[in-house]
Amino acid sequence: MGGTIDKVYFDAASDYEVGESVLSELLAHAHVKSTFEIQSVMRKDSLEMTAEDRQALYRIVCDTEYEKIIVTHGTDTMTLSAAALSAVENKTIVITGALAPARFASSDATFNVGMAFAAVQSLASGVYIVMNGQVFKGDEVKKDRVNNQFVQIDTPELKY
Repeated sequence: MGGTIDKVYFDAASDYEVGESVLSELLAHAHVKSTFEIQSVMRKDSLEMTAEDRQALYRIVCDTEYEKIIVTHGTDTMTLSAAALSAVENKTIVITGALAPARFASSDATFNVGMAFAAVQSLASGVYIVMNGQVFKGDEVKKDRVNNQFVQIDTPELKY
């Protein structure tokens, strides 16, 4: 979908664009040998995503033959997309992203994508968000902007 994970910055004033997906490069560097297919749906900052964009994502996920799906997404609104995907049945959907672009040496992107790749293979069907070394149900998480992390909301601690 785009988001910070795919951002390319041009100058110190933080001008950027959402570039091509880095997912295949990250998986290649990790020597992932499992079969996968990458589909670029849109290249947007998640703050610019609309209800129509989320509906398009929903349709693509419903229409694909695959049952295990990873969605890379901007962190600011990934919970909204998780909610939009909550009605999808019989598929395991893991949404992940990065707090810093994958092109930055200190990015969390590689770790998050690796966790998402492992999580999608082992979780039951449903919608999940994988960030900060944790797996959350898509409707039980929020972004804590003050501490720049994802936290569980209003539910007992989940065990996966």
